[in-house]
Amino acid sequence: MSVFTTVHEHQLVEFLQQFDGGTLQSFEGIAAGIENTNYFVTTDRYALVLTLFEHHQPDELGYFLNLMAYLAEHDVPTAHPIPTRSGAFLSTLNGKPAALVKRLTGRAVDAPNAAECRTVGGALGRFHHASQGFDEFRTPDRALPWALEMRTVLAEHLKPADRALLDEELALQVQHPREHLPNGAIHGDLFCDNVLFSETRLTGIIDLYYACNDAFAYDLAVALNDWCRQDDHRLNETLAHAMMQGYLAERPLNPDEIHALPLLLRAAALRFWLSRMKDTCFPRPGELTFCKDPAEFHSLLMHHRQDTTACQRWMTP
Repeated sequence: MSVFTTVHEHQLVEFLQQFDGGTLQSFEGIAAGIENTNYFVTTDRYALVLTLFEHHQPDELGYFLNLMAYLAEHDVPTAHPIPTRSGAFLSTLNGKPAALVKRLTGRAVDAPNAAECRTVGGALGRFHHASQGFDEFRTPDRALPWALEMRTVLAEHLKPADRALLDEELALQVQHPREHLPNGAIHGDLFCDNVLFSETRLTGIIDLYYACNDAFAYDLAVALNDWCRQDDHRLNETLAHAMMQGYLAERPLNPDEIHALPLLLRAAALRFWLSRMKDTCFPRPGELTFCKDPAEFHSLLMHHRQDTTACQRWMTP
């Protein structure tokens, strides 16, 4: 969530005329995140978030917006898109595909505690239960084929030791595909800044623009890697146990998922190490942007390679 494409007031006023959303009162750019342009938009009727999609094509954006609407209508707290007067969730602004969604209440958590991790685990389990009924499909765009491509893209920017690490991890992931695991629509990026809390209540799961069809256990691994990561970039056992117990209370893992989870944690760490490396090495211009540190997930990947039995401890009630 950044500002790569600047929107001026007169442009936004004209854009809002497509919606039955009221009269513009104020708007401001959102600086957090790194993929799309986002603004907070306030009208006399609604508090909204405007997103201009910087990379996705219009024909794939329907998946995200329809999934958000589906989940919101099935008691998963996601931001429901606002339809235009003609009933479409997707429009165009400044030459970019654009959408308005209802702004959810609450704030992101900077330093989650065990209770919050348990709550998020439970919410993710309910997300996966609900998403099994969502009948649209989207292929993951940050899975193994993308990682193999990144090895070439980043080759000149990696130290020899990191190139060797990447080659080892890619070879391992090739040998252990996850297509046989229970799957459906996943969030794909359930980091701390994509969940909102109001005091102790989870009020929103946001930014579903990495959503795709993939293994549910991989989505759990992505969440564990961010919510439970300590300052030394290892996973906190207490937080990981809490998140796992919250998830298992809503959706038990089958034996194949339990066996695969250690490698899925590595796959998730690898994915974000590579994506942050790409953003660091090939930054995009923007009015309000920042790059996140790839070293965090490099260190976490090294930790997962060293400790392969942690998941068994988190499974214990």
